[in-house]
Amino acid sequence: MQNLFECKVKYEKIDEQSGKQKKVSETYLIDAVSFTEAESRIYKEMEMMIRGEFVVTNIRKANYTEIFDNEDGDRWFKSKISFASVDENSGKEKKVSNQLLVMANDVKDAFDKIHEGMNGMTVDFDINAISESPILDFFPYFKEEGVNEEIPSHLKPLEKEESNEEEVETSFES
Repeated sequence: MQNLFECKVKYEKIDEQSGKQKKVSETYLIDAVSFTEAESRIYKEMEMMIRGEFVVTNIRKANYTEIFDNEDGDRWFKSKISFASVDENSGKEKKVSNQLLVMANDVKDAFDKIHEGMNGMTVDFDINAISESPILDFFPYFKEEGVNEEIPSHLKPLEKEESNEEEVETSFES
């Protein structure tokens, strides 16, 4: 399960139409283990994206159960879906709601992407709402390029350390 955090960042940027500087507040979604890590990661990401000063004004836990990323989309849409679930203790049917985040071009595209993403589920669901989200970008926990990073030369893999310890132990036994 992902721990998702919405981070608001405030900074000044040049307005494309008027050419003047204006203050903006933008929201980004970070997958992190804790609030502290979310704050650290948003600062690192923003340092690469923003020239000049910025401040993280708010970090809050987000409750999205599923994220459907789509390279063709240009905006994030928040959706509320519901489905029926049976309570094991009472045997009664109850309605369960979940929040989804979908990258799409418009509401109809988001609707289609939700159906594509939920395809194969054995439970019927209803889409109760779809609205444009203020989120501009999502930074997942594991990045493709970060998974196979080079190990710095001053560090040794753990297996080599353990095999060296065994060699040292056996050399003292002789």
